Amino acid sequence: MTSITTQEVLAFAHELADVARAAILPYFRAAAAIENKAEMGFDPVTAADKAAEEAMRAKIRAERPHDSIVGEEFDDHNGNSGWTWVLDPIDGTRAFIAGTTTWGVLIGARFEDKPLVGIMDQPFADERWAANPDRGFWSRGRARFPLMTRKNIALDQALMATTDPFLFQGAQYEAFLALRAATRLTRYGLDCTAYALLAHGHIDLVVEPGLKDVDIAALIPIIEAAGGVVTDWQGRHHPKGGDIIAAGCPALHAKALAFVAGK
Repeated sequence: MTSITTQEVLAFAHELADVARAAILPYFRAAAAIENKAEMGFDPVTAADKAAEEAMRAKIRAERPHDSIVGEEFDDHNGNSGWTWVLDPIDGTRAFIAGTTTWGVLIGARFEDKPLVGIMDQPFADERWAANPDRGFWSRGRARFPLMTRKNIALDQALMATTDPFLFQGAQYEAFLALRAATRLTRYGLDCTAYALLAHGHIDLVVEPGLKDVDIAALIPIIEAAGGVVTDWQGRHHPKGGDIIAAGCPALHAKALAFVAGK
């Protein structure tokens, strides 16, 4: 596949997460400047977003100059190594500016369009979820435990999450309501943390519309390494954004997918 192993790529991803932490934490729960990227509505970006992405990009350019970069805040960089870094410096910027801790740094690495390495880092809580195809781990300080999703969960016992139910529109909203009624409990506003907790075995389903590539690329390897499934609403694997459904096991994914397929 490539002369560099996914373990080596994951080790470098950890270094990227470390530099992003250092760039972000001085801004958290501080009076940081906030810009609105949207022409209509509110799509915030902070100085912390830009500082973290700039720090990660600088490290990639210095140490892996032939890799491509796709990021949330700056233009794409095209390399020729076959590897692409997909960076979301702060997934959950609204949570960040509200002072909550459900935001995270997302770092994904694809080789020839296949997502192989992912990190979701929560700097303030010192929690990190990381994976390559061999295994996934959660760590906090010196504690380190393997990731494993919950298996054999009936749909009516499943815990589901979505960032905001008002993001669903029309038939999608009706499908979401039907799926919510079929599950045991639904939680909101968790952003990328919902996917990390799915890989950790605490949440069983995450269903969301209209994600960007940077929102999901890092999370796919983490969930898959833990035994879960991530597809779009048509059941296609390795989506680059769009409408996403993630589940802790194939059986639960198939049951939930039936509610949203074709919506």
